[in-house]
Amino acid sequence: YARLMAADTAAARALLLFLAVAVAALLRTGEASVHEYSGLSFLNKGNAFILHAGSEGLYAPVSPANATAEEEDDEAAAAAFIRYFVSFDKITFRRPEETNDSVKETSSSKVQIIVFEIEDREMIGGSAYGGQKAICCTSDLAKLGACAEGSVIYRPSQVNPGWPQLFVASFDGSDLIATLPSRTIPVKKTGMYNMYFIHCDPALAGLEIDGKTIWKNPTGYLPGRMAPLKNFFGLMSFAFVILGIYWFYQYMKFWREVLPLQNCITLVITLGMLEMALWYFEYAEFNETGVRAKAITFWAVTFGTIKRTVARLIILIVSMGYGVVRPTLGGLTSKVVMLGGTFFVATEILELVENLGTVNDLSGKARLFLVYPVAILDASFIVWIFISLAKTLSQLQARRLMAKLDIYRKFTIALAITVLVSIGWIGYEIYFKSTDVFNERWQYAWIIPAFWHALSFSLLCVISYLWAPSQSSMRFTNDASEKFDREDSLSLIRPRPIVSNNGWSVASSTDAKAKKNTDSVTSFDEDDEENKRE
Repeated sequence: YARLMAADTAAARALLLFLAVAVAALLRTGEASVHEYSGLSFLNKGNAFILHAGSEGLYAPVSPANATAEEEDDEAAAAAFIRYFVSFDKITFRRPEETNDSVKETSSSKVQIIVFEIEDREMIGGSAYGGQKAICCTSDLAKLGACAEGSVIYRPSQVNPGWPQLFVASFDGSDLIATLPSRTIPVKKTGMYNMYFIHCDPALAGLEIDGKTIWKNPTGYLPGRMAPLKNFFGLMSFAFVILGIYWFYQYMKFWREVLPLQNCITLVITLGMLEMALWYFEYAEFNETGVRAKAITFWAVTFGTIKRTVARLIILIVSMGYGVVRPTLGGLTSKVVMLGGTFFVATEILELVENLGTVNDLSGKARLFLVYPVAILDASFIVWIFISLAKTLSQLQARRLMAKLDIYRKFTIALAITVLVSIGWIGYEIYFKSTDVFNERWQYAWIIPAFWHALSFSLLCVISYLWAPSQSSMRFTNDASEKFDREDSLSLIRPRPIVSNNGWSVASSTDAKAKKNTDSVTSFDEDDEENKRE
């Protein structure tokens, strides 16, 4: 009892820690393609003070094949490009009131905003004599005429004419507020665009920022690597509808033969349909307004987490032989529920932070803190499932229950293939992210989350096929007459009595030993022990 209480206390502490991290992450970040800045601080990097203002993949409009260079530069073409942009909206910088008056008069009291495509990252910064790279222009570089001291160092791109783009918000005299005029930057080339707010004056420590930027793609406000997922979730919704029609037809046709396990599968399919539909409508709303509908996102995440939790629990209890070779889970029920509850909490927090807590196409390292618990719990499910499957298969084979053994073998093969494919895809995902530090392959990043949805749907289809309601569903249930009885098994191979010359029957020593050891042998039957405990 003491050990259980200690375990519950530790679990409660872990849950509170996860909730605190999730709430903190949600409170400190903005919304979708509308990047809001409030309460953010500049970080000291080298000789500069930097604030990462945003990073998103943006698609450029497709020019007509017969358009000439002159036509693309006219006013009509420019107006068309304005629909795909990065826009500044009421951005102001406030310096602390205690700033020294002599400092307020210096010419370096300015904040610079630089926007560049990721291919031009080497155009930012420089060094005088091949030393450490600096972001702000130093006195040595100023003497060489390379830049103006106190300004951000950048060189024009040879690939993207007119980029990087630099904007300045200056403090006039003793003013405490500097305002960046509202403007729109048209996007004429597809790429991953980054925006940084930078100042080079240590006297501006404690600088506050307020305002927002708006990022828009040709198809709407969805960030570049999220845009293809809208159509993907539409296709997945249709796929779940097809699966649901098949399953509910079988369910209604053989409703008298439905098993508790099949009711659980019905729940998973229903949750899957709701999850995919909610994700599609959430992405559609996001695309139209540029702001995530947090209520829809919350329910989409919650339904998806419940679906994944229930699906893992179903696979686990099926692997244990529940309803097939054992009527109950016995003393394992509390452990199964505890693992499922912990997985639900950890996954829910991770998904909420991931879908509501970030506005950029560059994910933060803090996310790893929430990924590890989910990965460990997933691994625990997998290990427990395959250990249970091995025991169940051996029991079915020993009892000669060939129909059940055949379906369990098919289930084991499907599960093993799924796990192997998952491991392979995890390896590819690690390779993809480790070799794409700057998100240059952002246009293909949507395939990674889409694959996991497609893989789980495929496994659900296999389970739905193997355990579909039918007129013979009841033959897969646990039957009291099928309980493994070692005494009956031994009687099948018990030798006949030996008749002596005087007519007396003499039992063989093997038979006597079998009778003597029957109770001790059957005591090792794991299922019977757990059923007795139940």
